[in-house]
Amino acid sequence: MNYRDYYEILGVSRDASDDEIKRAYRKLALKYHPDRNPDDKKAEEKFKELNEANQVLSDPEKRAHFDRLGSAYSQWEQGGAQGGFNWSDWGAADPSNVRVEYSGDMGGFSDFFQQIFGGGGFGRSAQSGARQMRPQAYEQAVTISLEEAYRGSARQMNVNGKKLEVKIPAGARSGTKVRMRGAGPSSPNGQASDIYLVIDVAADPRFSRKGDNLHSEFDIDLYTSVLGGEVSLPTMNGDLKLTIPAGTQPGQSFRLSGKGMPLLKDPKKFGDLYAKAKVRIPKTLSDQEKDLFSQLASGAKK
Repeated sequence: MNYRDYYEILGVSRDASDDEIKRAYRKLALKYHPDRNPDDKKAEEKFKELNEANQVLSDPEKRAHFDRLGSAYSQWEQGGAQGGFNWSDWGAADPSNVRVEYSGDMGGFSDFFQQIFGGGGFGRSAQSGARQMRPQAYEQAVTISLEEAYRGSARQMNVNGKKLEVKIPAGARSGTKVRMRGAGPSSPNGQASDIYLVIDVAADPRFSRKGDNLHSEFDIDLYTSVLGGEVSLPTMNGDLKLTIPAGTQPGQSFRLSGKGMPLLKDPKKFGDLYAKAKVRIPKTLSDQEKDLFSQLASGAKK
């Protein structure tokens, strides 16, 4: 597995602040977003890389792990995850004889960080006790994009040499668990355990999510704000024309019913999209424009 320098991917220094990391991610994510680069595989891969880097560097604990690895990563890379790498250095036992591997289109953490942050190569046990008769349940983190959460997705997994496709339902949120019944190791009585994929929805540069609702901002010029007009507004299902009424105020929010996220338990129903207007005030005016504004100002004072 190739080493990925997440700082280099985002183009920031190792002592970059949280705000610098956030700004760098948003700028690059907008540039390489699939909607802006249709059918561009390189841009798609770059977007996935950016999401992966942001997931690690925007989380203080994961970033600290990343900063601590140093030469230990090279040791792991040369010796293999179950070879020369010392798992006890990271508070995890030697990996289970059942190994979960993601295919190349996972979109989440790279394999090594799945090993470290997932709790020792396989995920963390949801129960404890070496002699328990009930099979343990195992959890493994999976990162998906907001687009995948909107439309639903799938992941190809390899469990003990057996390929499995796991469906991730539309409307999934961070913390949603997808059960793989009987896919894990067996208990002493021969009963197979379950694996739970714990979903983490990556941040999206266009929308913020609150429950099933989405929130966004859009720019309008001063003239459209005053006189009204139309703007093109991005949604999860393509752009639409939004009518702007005359006299729209800066920060005014527009509710677009049914343009939010699908409901996890009822994917035929959707939340709403709340779009906030940001009015662009011109920094320079022509003489004619200044004269017109002066006339307006004079009329307003009468």
